[in-house]
Parts: sequence; structure tokens; C-alpha cells
Amino acid sequence: MKNVVLVGYMGCGKTTVAKILSERLKIKRVDLDQLIEIYSGLSIEKLFLDKGELYFRKLEHQLFLDQIDNLEPKVLSTGGGTPCYFDHHKLLQTDKVVSIYLKASLNTLVNRLKFGKKKRPLIANKTDDELKEFIAKHLFERNYYYNQASFVVEVDGKSLQEIVAEISYLLA
Repeated sequence: MKNVVLVGYMGCGKTTVAKILSERLKIKRVDLDQLIEIYSGLSIEKLFLDKGELYFRKLEHQLFLDQIDNLEPKVLSTGGGTPCYFDHHKLLQTDKVVSIYLKASLNTLVNRLKFGKKKRPLIANKTDDELKEFIAKHLFERNYYYNQASFVVEVDGKSLQEIVAEISYLLA
């Protein structure tokens, strides 16, 4: 089995889907943000505040490459921006991985993210209106990168079990 890489905007469900999918496939799960926190000894929020986004992206890049190059089968959930930097989107198309874009609508993302903003450095201080505009802009900018994934799975209105079942079907 190849590595399964989940991509998509923050709040689309990558981490939660990865947990259930890895259990179903009986393979290891790796969350790139958790890996960054372990490696740096800082929370993502603190890392952004103390070291800045550039430092974060460089560390994310190195750890992402390490996971892609490690051929031990795993479900890898990425950060929302991971495919958009350092040509990571090209790695979504290699024979080492099967990549899945968990696609959520603007309204779904706003509804999911507006109550947990404080934990997410890029949106922590945004009003609800600013949040919607910020997400819309990001989705427009990131659409190309996300769509380089092997498959697109729409998540709106689906249960976690339905999403995992659809991905399992695609991987069969």
C-alpha cells in the first residue's frame, strides 16, 4: 500500500478523517502539524508567534519530505497550506502516494472554524466577516494546489463514516 496523503483547507476534517481511515486500513497515522509540534517543542500557535511563518514553512517542508520519502504505509494528514509551498503539490502526483483532497464549501469551513479560531494562528483575530473573506481568498489561491491530488472527495453534508467509506472505495 502507498502512503495516503490528505490535503485540504483547515477545518475540512483531515486530522479526524486520517484517524478513522488509518484504523480502517490498519496502517499508521501521522499528523504533520503534530509532528511539527513534537520536533519544535512548540505548539503551532507559539511557533508562528515566536519564529514566524517562514520558519514554520521550512520545518513543515522538511518533515513533509521525510514522510513522503519514508515508504512505510501511513495516512498522512497535512496542514492546510502544505501543498501550496515548495512545490509540494507535485509530490501529490508521484507514485509514492495516493492523495485525497477533502473539499469543503466556504460556508462549511466558516461554520467549522468560527468557534475554534483562537487555536489557529492565521485566523485567531478575525471577525466572522473577515474570516469568511479570508477563507474565500485562500480557497481561490489554493484551489490549483489542492486539485493536484489524485482524488477529490466532497465532505459537505457527509458523515465521517461516509467520507472514510468513499476514500476506502477509491483506494481499492
